[in-house]
Amino acid sequence: MTDLKVFRRNREGHEVELRGSMMTRERELQRRVEKALEAMLGVRFLASEYPTGPWHQGRIDTLGLDENDTPVVIEFKRGRDAGVITQATSYLVWLTAHRHEFEALVRRQLGPEAAEAVDWRRPRVICVAGEFSRHDRAAASLHQRDRRVDLVRYRLFGPELLTLQLVETVPGFAGAAPPVPTEPVVETDRAPEGAGASANEQVEVPGGLRELYRELDEALTTAGELEVIPLKHYIAYKRLLNVATVIFRSSASHRAILLYLRLDPDAVELEEGFTRDVRGKGHLGTGDLEVRIASSGDVEKAVPLIRRAVEES
Repeated sequence: MTDLKVFRRNREGHEVELRGSMMTRERELQRRVEKALEAMLGVRFLASEYPTGPWHQGRIDTLGLDENDTPVVIEFKRGRDAGVITQATSYLVWLTAHRHEFEALVRRQLGPEAAEAVDWRRPRVICVAGEFSRHDRAAASLHQRDRRVDLVRYRLFGPELLTLQLVETVPGFAGAAPPVPTEPVVETDRAPEGAGASANEQVEVPGGLRELYRELDEALTTAGELEVIPLKHYIAYKRLLNVATVIFRSSASHRAILLYLRLDPDAVELEEGFTRDVRGKGHLGTGDLEVRIASSGDVEKAVPLIRRAVEES
C-alpha cells in the first residue's frame, strides 16, 4: 500500500502537500459517506444504526446492497480500532442468519425486484477508518473463505475535501475466469424472476466466445489489479467499485461480448457499432459506456478505454 498524497498549487506556482486529518466525530464521517454512499462505495443505502435484536444487542452502522446485489455491512471508526473487523464480521454473521429480515428491508427500501435479486454467496464487510495496522489486515484475511472484506482509509483535507482509499481487500475466493461449458449458454437482455444466485450459480462463457473472452480478460486484468467476480448473469471486474462488467450474447443473430465500462460517455468519441452511451438504458451489469466486442480487433480498440476506466477508478 502507498500513502495517498494530495497537493495544491499556491499563489507562487509551487506544489504544496496538504496534510490530511481525521474527523472530530465518528458520526460525522458516517453521515457524510451515507449521503453519497452509491457514488463513494457503489452501495445502495438501506438503513443506518440498524438494531440486531435483544440477544445480539448491537447496531450496524450502515446496511446496504452493492451494485452486484450483494449484502453489505459498513462500519466506521474515526481513527484506529483493533476491534472494528471483528465487530463488523460479527454483524455479518448475524445478518446471514436473518436473511428474510434483510430481504424484507430491501423490499421496503428498493422494491420487490431488488429483494428477489439479493445474492448471498459472498456478503461484504466494508470498514472505513482513519488507520489500519498490519494486524488489521491479518484479521481480515481470517474471513476470506465465505465473505469479502474491504478496508478503506479516509482522510479529510479541510472542510470540503474527503478522500477514500482502498488499502486492502480480501476477496473471499480467488478471482478467476468462470468455467467454459461444452454447450453455449444463451443469455437474454432481461434477468429472469428470482435472479438471486445460489452457491453454485454463475455465468458461463458460451463455447463460441471462449477465445475472444480470454483475450478480453487478459486486456482487463493486465490493465490493473482488478478482482474478477463471476456472478449469475455477468462477470464483474472491480476494485472498490465495479470498473467493468462483461455480458455474453450468443444467439444466432447476435454473437458478441458486451463490455460495460465505468466511463463518462461524454468524454469518449462514440463509434457506431462499437461504443454506445447507455445512460438511462436498462442493462445487466454496471457502467455507462457499452463496448461491443465481436473480434480480436475490437479487443485491441477497447484497450485504451479499459485503461482509462482503470486509471479513473
